[in-house]
Amino acid sequence: MATRLGPAAEADLTTATATSSASAPPARLWLQPTVIALVVVAAFISCYVGLQRNPQPHRVPVAVAGQELVGDMAQVLGDSVDVHPVADAATGRAEVERRDVVAALSSRTASDRLRLEVGGANGQSTTTAVKSLISAYAHGSGQRVTTVDIVPFVRFDSRGLAGFYLAFGVTLAGFVLAQNVLGLANRLHLHHRFWLLSGASAAIGIVATVIAGPILGAVPAPVMPLAFALTLLAAAAAFTTKLLGTYLGPVGVPVATLLLLTVGNSTSGAAIGPDPPALRRTRRLRPAAAGCGRPCRDRPELLPRCAGGAAIGHPRAVGADRRHPGGPSSPPEAAAHAGRHLTPRSG
Repeated sequence: MATRLGPAAEADLTTATATSSASAPPARLWLQPTVIALVVVAAFISCYVGLQRNPQPHRVPVAVAGQELVGDMAQVLGDSVDVHPVADAATGRAEVERRDVVAALSSRTASDRLRLEVGGANGQSTTTAVKSLISAYAHGSGQRVTTVDIVPFVRFDSRGLAGFYLAFGVTLAGFVLAQNVLGLANRLHLHHRFWLLSGASAAIGIVATVIAGPILGAVPAPVMPLAFALTLLAAAAAFTTKLLGTYLGPVGVPVATLLLLTVGNSTSGAAIGPDPPALRRTRRLRPAAAGCGRPCRDRPELLPRCAGGAAIGHPRAVGADRRHPGGPSSPPEAAAHAGRHLTPRSG
């Protein structure tokens, strides 16, 4: 015989059932944020650590004066360097200053001494690799090397990282700006959101320029071109994040994080050092993000050109500058190969 519960008992049963349902949310609500977080950390570590675990020298551009020296360098170092023959030491020095090459090598007539002129602003890893390769070559040929840095870092950027951190900070600001604008979708009309993104991007570019340049003195670039370039970079990051968040929904922001701040940065020059072999053929396909490549990261005064290219997706902004096709390597290993007059492994 069925027993009918009173109103109070039925209310208690309903409350208990609702509480039980609320305490057991769908598995998707647990899995989605966990999976996204795991993908982000795996991509970050893989890109920033994994891609640089064993780089090799590959066609590092070096100007060489003297026909005999050119032949020896090409034969001994092989694909680890890209030999640029020049008429004399002065021409090689000029190419280093123009950033057509990262170093210039010359020799004195009837002398066993080589002179290596490097552009230290190309980055410590690049110049270290070049010095190691040339030193190994000189040791194998019984010569001595004098090294001179003719393009050093700027005074207030002793490690050559100001350019990268400036671009990264601007990209991050644009990303955060778009996140906030996505949350205002129900309170602002679309054209108002676009005006907000554009105006705030300009403010980001100006503030970043003023702080890094006139105030800190770490980025000796012209103020107006740099502010314009950084504005474009912030706008590119903001509108890209806005686009992904609008069309992909809750997953759009994590996708933008992977595209701009993780994969984009690390494969476009943010990771200190050269392109690993796996990435050399994909330079033109990679997202620009904040990674402007070595010319911008290590020479901040070149940032307007690179950041402007990054904002519009120019290939040079994603590491496609043909004047810097390779990069530093694992110097001891490369030097050992060169010392034995073997061609270093090019990847």
